[in-house]
Amino acid sequence: MAEPVSSIRNLGPAMEEACAKAGITSAEALREIGADAAYLRLLLSGTQPHFIGFYVLHMALQGRPWNDCKGDEKKALRVRFDAIKAEVAARSDGVPSGIERFMDEIGVRLKR
Repeated sequence: MAEPVSSIRNLGPAMEEACAKAGITSAEALREIGADAAYLRLLLSGTQPHFIGFYVLHMALQGRPWNDCKGDEKKALRVRFDAIKAEVAARSDGVPSGIERFMDEIGVRLKR
C-alpha cells in the first residue's frame, strides 16, 4: 500500500489534498517527480502560488525542517519559484480562471 503524501514530514492534510487534486496520490509519486514538477502541477490544478509552500515542499522532500531554508539557498529557490509561476502564466495564454472565468460565463464582468 502506498504511503500518503502527509506521511512526509512537514506535509499535512492540506498539501495531501492539493496533491491529490493535481494527480499526485502518494508520497512515493511526490518523491519521484520532485518538488519543482510537483509544484508546477499544483499550480496548474488551481493551487494559489505561495513561496513558503514551495520551499516547505523542497525541505520536506529533503527530510529537512521547513524553516531550514535560508540565505543563498532561499534566494535560489525564489528564482525557481518565480520561473514556475511564469511558466504557468505563459500556459494560461490570458485565459481567466476561477471567479473571473465564471463571471465571464454569466456576463457580469467587463471584457477587456
